[in-house]
Amino acid sequence: MKSVLEALYCGDIRPVETIVPTDPEYRALNRKISEAIKTWEKKLSATEYSQLEELLDLRSRSSSMYAEASFNHGFQLGALLIIEIYTARNELVGS
Repeated sequence: MKSVLEALYCGDIRPVETIVPTDPEYRALNRKISEAIKTWEKKLSATEYSQLEELLDLRSRSSSMYAEASFNHGFQLGALLIIEIYTARNELVGS
């Protein structure tokens, strides 16, 4: 069995591809979004719908960038907490 570092290095760990929100509303919300997009596709001209798709793609890219920054920030904060806890442990037990 590979260590976590080996799996990360080899590309076996890809959080962006495996994270699925567990909130029960997640799938229902995505269904509503898909239905709304289909409704707008029927209402808009081909050019207008293309512009809407472009806007939605830009919004998706922005959200992905925010999610990546949030992940990095959370990971770094977690690592700093572990370092602080480990340092405090050494002070407490007199290592």
